[in-house]
Amino acid sequence: MENQTFHSGFVSIVGRPNVGKSTFLNRVVGQKVAIMSNKAQTTRNKIQGVYTTDDAQVVFIDTPGIHKPQNKLGDFMVTSALSSLREVDAVLFMVNATERRGAGDNYIIEQLKNIDKPIYLVINKIDEITPDDIMVIIEQYRDSLPFKEVFPISALQGNNVDALLGSLVRELPEGPQYYPKDQVTDHPERFIVSELIREKVLQLTKQEIPHSVAVYVEKISNDENNKVHIQATIIVERPGQKAIVIGKGGSMLKKIGTLARKDIENLLGSKVYLELWVKVEPKWRDKTSLLQSYGYRKNDY
Repeated sequence: MENQTFHSGFVSIVGRPNVGKSTFLNRVVGQKVAIMSNKAQTTRNKIQGVYTTDDAQVVFIDTPGIHKPQNKLGDFMVTSALSSLREVDAVLFMVNATERRGAGDNYIIEQLKNIDKPIYLVINKIDEITPDDIMVIIEQYRDSLPFKEVFPISALQGNNVDALLGSLVRELPEGPQYYPKDQVTDHPERFIVSELIREKVLQLTKQEIPHSVAVYVEKISNDENNKVHIQATIIVERPGQKAIVIGKGGSMLKKIGTLARKDIENLLGSKVYLELWVKVEPKWRDKTSLLQSYGYRKNDY
């Protein structure tokens, strides 16, 4: 280690909602640090994932998908995404291979024109198209920005991800190891736990519960048998949504708890007892005090 140089730096992942940024991040760090859902705008905070080898460390920032905000929560998400571009050594601009370049992509490109950092075009979901289609996608973006390199990948299957990582590492400056080798995120356990519960709500309630759900972890404690006790509240905006989350005879809430508990046990490496409640908080996404109490703080970024 003493005889070889160590490269490190921060890399932002930007792109329209639902292009696969969280899937990519989880693939790179080897475990789930960002929640995944087929609903757009799943990621609300910048998630730092840490990729470490013997000679390099890349700290990834997975930003919320950039979109036209509809409320204060939306404003927070877009501000958070754009602010990440000012504090990194490189940017991955990720696009969905199955969708044509659109207004959202053009908006991001305009923001990236002001960034004096290496920008990589990452075309994700190539497992869903033919090789001929890849060239069509590249042509759509070729002249929009002076890309450092273009990488067609499948974050889900891992295709070409190692080649992208290798290129990033070669371009990063010499620097320190910011995090211990076995650390994969800088977020506290409480945040990851709340995100894993929220993921299950989004997955299980399909279209009934849109983005009007938040999860607040009230308490995490250990008993004498080293079992972790977690108390958390699922926040929704309307009584009808509360009824959906609870389900008939509590069936939906039980499903959410069972699936979330399995992921949390994998995260913590311990047995978990998970208690969930559901609370109605009308229009919480437009109330600054509630946004802050649920973890959405602009001044943290």
